[in-house]
Order: sequence, then C-alpha cells, then structure tokens
Amino acid sequence: MSGKEIEYLKTECSDVKILRTELLFTPLLIVLPLVVSGLLLYDWFCRDFSMNELELGGELMLGIIILVGNIMFDIPLITSLKRSLRKR
Repeated sequence: MSGKEIEYLKTECSDVKILRTELLFTPLLIVLPLVVSGLLLYDWFCRDFSMNELELGGELMLGIIILVGNIMFDIPLITSLKRSLRKR
C-alpha cells in the first residue's frame, strides 16, 4: 500500500470513531436536559402555581433557560448528524 492509501484509511477510521461517539452521546445530550427542565417546571407548577405563591419563580426561570438552551443546541446537532449520516 502506498502512503496515500494508508493516510486515507487513517482518516476514514477516525471519522467513523468520531461519528460513533456522537451517535452514542446524542440521546444523553438531548434527553437529560429535557428531563431536568421538565422536573424544574413540574416543581414550579406544584409548589408555586398551584398554591398561588408566585413571588419567586426560580424553578420556572431555570427550567425555561435549560429548555430553550437545549433546543437551540439540539437543532444544529441533529441536523449535522443527519448530514453526516447521509454522506455514509
């Protein structure tokens, strides 16, 4: 094998490893923040909204910030993964 073929195999193998790692961590990166923000919003609803104590909305603000940040991060991540899977 020539040097160019070996170099191509090295880059091809590393791309597969990177893609495999991204595919394995994607559910964790998407689901975990959604669960945490859901728990914070549920806690705010049960404690503050149901009892008409709307002075502090710390859980509400944290839940919304995590939810919006996660959605802003997930959309580009999922589209890039789709593009990289289509190339294969």
